[in-house]
Amino acid sequence: MQVFRTIVDGATALLDRAAASWLARTREGRDVPAHEIAILRRLALISSAALIAVPVALSAVASPAVALPVGVTLVAAGFLFSAVGSIALSRLRPVERQDVHRPAPDGAYLDACAGLILFLDPLGAVTGLAGRERQAFLSWMRNPAGRGFFDQLHVSDRLHFMQALDHLRQGEEAISVDLRIDRPTVVPASDQFIHVQLDLTAVRGADGALVSVFGQMRDISLEQSLKAEAARKATEAESANDAKTRFLAAVSHELRTPLNAILGFSDILTGEYFGKLENDRQREYVRLIRQSGAHLLSVVNTMLDMSKIEAGRYELMVEPFMIGESIRTCEEMLALQAREKGLTLTSRVQRGIGEIVADQRAIQQILINLVGNAIKFTDEGGVVTVDAASNGFDLVLTVSDTGIGIAENKLATLGQPFVQVQNDYTRRYEGTGLGLSLVKGLVALHGGCFAISSRPGEGTVITITVPMDGSGASSADDAADWARTVEFPPRLKGASGAIEVQHEDDVHEQATAKSA
Repeated sequence: MQVFRTIVDGATALLDRAAASWLARTREGRDVPAHEIAILRRLALISSAALIAVPVALSAVASPAVALPVGVTLVAAGFLFSAVGSIALSRLRPVERQDVHRPAPDGAYLDACAGLILFLDPLGAVTGLAGRERQAFLSWMRNPAGRGFFDQLHVSDRLHFMQALDHLRQGEEAISVDLRIDRPTVVPASDQFIHVQLDLTAVRGADGALVSVFGQMRDISLEQSLKAEAARKATEAESANDAKTRFLAAVSHELRTPLNAILGFSDILTGEYFGKLENDRQREYVRLIRQSGAHLLSVVNTMLDMSKIEAGRYELMVEPFMIGESIRTCEEMLALQAREKGLTLTSRVQRGIGEIVADQRAIQQILINLVGNAIKFTDEGGVVTVDAASNGFDLVLTVSDTGIGIAENKLATLGQPFVQVQNDYTRRYEGTGLGLSLVKGLVALHGGCFAISSRPGEGTVITITVPMDGSGASSADDAADWARTVEFPPRLKGASGAIEVQHEDDVHEQATAKSA
């Protein structure tokens, strides 16, 4: 039995190889499917049995000499016809026999697409619908099938839709348009029109003419509401900023008038022009009134300058002047304050700088604010230094101190209006927090850059860089620049991030050099 099975398996394998060799000639080098070899195998087994049965049957009506060749011929012819016919039929229906992963019909794919799928003719009439959200759209809109999609649109959006179709007819392949579709029944607390985005794709014929349009529509009501909310908040913020600027300007102007009177009359009392004061206490009180009024006037002037910068109304009076003289003037003005605190105030000006072109009053104000801050935040025995040097076509002003320093996480907040390093209720240092804001604004108007580096407990270095020829200064005669609103605090030109934090070792070396 085992020997018989081995003989059958060998014969079957030989038959399969022969069938594969024969079928390979008809498939032009492609692989032979297994089901075609199986067809030939079955036909060969049937024909083997017929080679015996047919001649025996024919020998009953004819002599064996005739029955044997005729029977073999009939069996061979039947095998060939059956093989050719069966193979041909199997190749005419390949999907049913061998492709078990056949693709789904087109409608199933379209129903899986997001949004509402629209099929339109070249005139915009809807000829078919599909899409995963078809039922959701049809629940609130009129069924557009068989009628013009045009009728459901907001009146002002109909032109956009027709223009989009016209672009497709003129040769564009795809276009996207935002539309508003009318809601027939208005639900309470809902809008009458729904915002949608319609992506249109042209379907063309062999001659390139527009045959139909494939559209995919998505509901973008949420995105539109978010955009509207963002625009509303931006308008409110701009309005509030304008109101704040007008308020600062009005308050500054109103305060300066009585302050000038206070300062003027206190000067008269101090000079004792209309009679001697009775005692030293009265003179001390008058002196305190004069100092307090001068301080308040300085704050008011700073607020007024800041509001001018913010509104784009700060006029720079650009002129040539000696930077060394401005530094000496600043040093003379603040020398007494430095001596009273036990500080050393020095300045170093590079030889050959000479004149620069800028607003002398603004540069003087920058120096006074920076040196005043350095003196304020430096304890007794410290050093405050002002350096001036040229770097190509730029003037580099450096104000360094050996004071309390600034923590790295506080550097980013410096330069914002009314912000100080120590702004708690028990702070040791008075001030409004407007000095650096004004400095940054004035430097930006000159087309310069501002950088600060510091190390807590060891000191601070502030570097100002402005063009020496005044090329970066905003011109008051330029109408465009005059109407331009300057962002406050401004984004400085040429400085990435406007604030630099240097390595602690570098700051330590600079502070040590200033002390020496």
